[in-house]
Amino acid sequence: MSFAGWLWEVAIHLVEDGEFVKRGVLSGPWLPIYGAGSVLILLFLGKYDKSPLRLFLLTMGLCGVMEYVTGWYLETVYHTRWWDYSDLRFQIQGRVCLVGLVIFGIGGLLLVYRLAPAASRLLKRIPPKTLEILCLVLILLFAADFCHSIFRPNMGDGITTALTGTLRP
Repeated sequence: MSFAGWLWEVAIHLVEDGEFVKRGVLSGPWLPIYGAGSVLILLFLGKYDKSPLRLFLLTMGLCGVMEYVTGWYLETVYHTRWWDYSDLRFQIQGRVCLVGLVIFGIGGLLLVYRLAPAASRLLKRIPPKTLEILCLVLILLFAADFCHSIFRPNMGDGITTALTGTLRP
């Protein structure tokens, strides 16, 4: 889901700004917050699959907390913002906004009811040894990117905004 999140954000910028912008803190094509959010939704909220409204609301809450805390952490450590919703209504310190939370809520429903079951069926068709090698390669690539990005995060026009006196960390 980290890759799907990266594709989503790149597509948004391509449509809105007409240019390709490599989103996220990491250099590779993944946004860990989407992957982590997906894992947490499946681990802790999937049991609410009998109540789509409850699942939707809990997903909004979980993702809102994750996005706010992640935004705060990145701003605190790097003095930079990777996203800013200050110009939208119903936002909190530019870190989360209602529109985004609704989209995450819908995404949580899609994840639990469609994407996770489809992925499970697909993964069962891949030979275990092949799946093991694929997972190991992806983990190593991600770990290398993560370690590199701690010291040299992905920054620049369309990606980040340096914090100034006008933005409240």
